[in-house]
Amino acid sequence: MESLLWISWGVILLYAVIWFLISLVLKRNDFADVAWWLWFITLCCVYFFLTDWGERAYLVYWLILAWWLRLSVSIFLKNRKKPEDFRYAQWRKDWWKFFYVRSFFQVYLLQGLIMWVVLLPVMFISSSEPTSLGSLDVLGVVLWVTWFLFEVVADWQLKKFKQDPKNSWKIMDQGVWKYSRHPNYFWEALLWRGIFVISFSVPGSFYGIISPLLITYLLRYVSWVPLLEKRMEWRLGFDVYKKKTSVFVPLPSKKIV
Repeated sequence: MESLLWISWGVILLYAVIWFLISLVLKRNDFADVAWWLWFITLCCVYFFLTDWGERAYLVYWLILAWWLRLSVSIFLKNRKKPEDFRYAQWRKDWWKFFYVRSFFQVYLLQGLIMWVVLLPVMFISSSEPTSLGSLDVLGVVLWVTWFLFEVVADWQLKKFKQDPKNSWKIMDQGVWKYSRHPNYFWEALLWRGIFVISFSVPGSFYGIISPLLITYLLRYVSWVPLLEKRMEWRLGFDVYKKKTSVFVPLPSKKIV
């Protein structure tokens, strides 16, 4: 376990350096988003080749691969032939002469460390003695698949809404978006609870609870939700939508008097 820990950190450092150099050459820091999704596959490959994994680890690897394929393809199709993402373009202005230093430590290296924490349950599973699958594994998979499908539905509904030119200035408040302003990120956060439930079959894995807690905190309070809320402010009907619709957890719409 300890050797796997040190190897993981070494891989994270090397990976951060490589992607930082790529961003310098291409002059686009939003490649950090591409790196983020590839982080998971890279570290899972490290665990795969360096441990005597069993059925449980194999199962978790397949779940993460399915998650990664969907999101990576979606992000690629969404961002191709587009300018640098607004978040990174703004940081380029705000950080000024400290841009390169902060980019490496705050975007790439920090991102790698966060990803390592998120994958803690997977590391516990991979490094544990292989045992037969049990009821907790079944429960974790059922929860994971359910939340995965909910996230797919939320993203599909949003995509269909945006495809209509008439909705370019409107707020998406239909389907599951009627109950949450960011349902896709809510179910994204829950996905990692499914992985954590599976890891519960492994001794000492309780410390991995920091994984779903951290990803939930980041999505809700640090990265996507706060930034998207600011971008939604100019859309028609956002003020009303904000008052009657839960920001994160899907809840019945409030009545506005």
